[in-house]
Amino acid sequence: MTRRCCWPKVQIFRSCCNFRCCNDVNNEDNHDENNADDKNHHIELATGRVQLINTIQNWDAKLLETKKPGKIVILNFSSSWSSPCRRIAQPYCKLADKYPSITFLTVDVDALAEMSSTWEVKATPTFFFLKEGKQVDKLVGADKQELKMKIANIDSLPS
Repeated sequence: MTRRCCWPKVQIFRSCCNFRCCNDVNNEDNHDENNADDKNHHIELATGRVQLINTIQNWDAKLLETKKPGKIVILNFSSSWSSPCRRIAQPYCKLADKYPSITFLTVDVDALAEMSSTWEVKATPTFFFLKEGKQVDKLVGADKQELKMKIANIDSLPS
C-alpha cells in the first residue's frame, strides 16, 4: 500500500511513522494529540548540548555562528511525530556530548516549514553537515552508524 505522510506543510510521500493518519493513503486527517493510539507521539528532540531551532530568529542568530572559521555545525531537520526522528534523537544527543567542539542543532520542521523547503528537505530526519557555513555532507534517514561515521569524518577535516 502506498503511504502518505501526514506532514501537512510538505506532504512527503513516504512511510514516516506508524500512526493511523500515515498508514492509509486515503486518510486526510492530521495527528490527533488526544488520540489513544498516539501515545508518546511527541517527544523532546533536543536535550543537553543539542539546541532546538523553532523560530527564524533562532536560526538567523545561529547562521552567523556557522560561518566562523573552523566552525562545524550538524543541522538536523526533525519532527517530534516521526518515528525515525524519535529513534535517532537520543543517539544524536549523545553524539553532541561526545563532540563538544561541534554545534548540534535540531530544526523543528513543523515550526519552520519554509526553512525546510529552502534546504530542500524531503524526508525527516535529514542531517546537514556544515563547515564554516558551507555544506560538506548530508544524510537522509535515521541510520545511527552512518551518522556516527559522518560526524567523525567532519570532525577530522583540517581547519
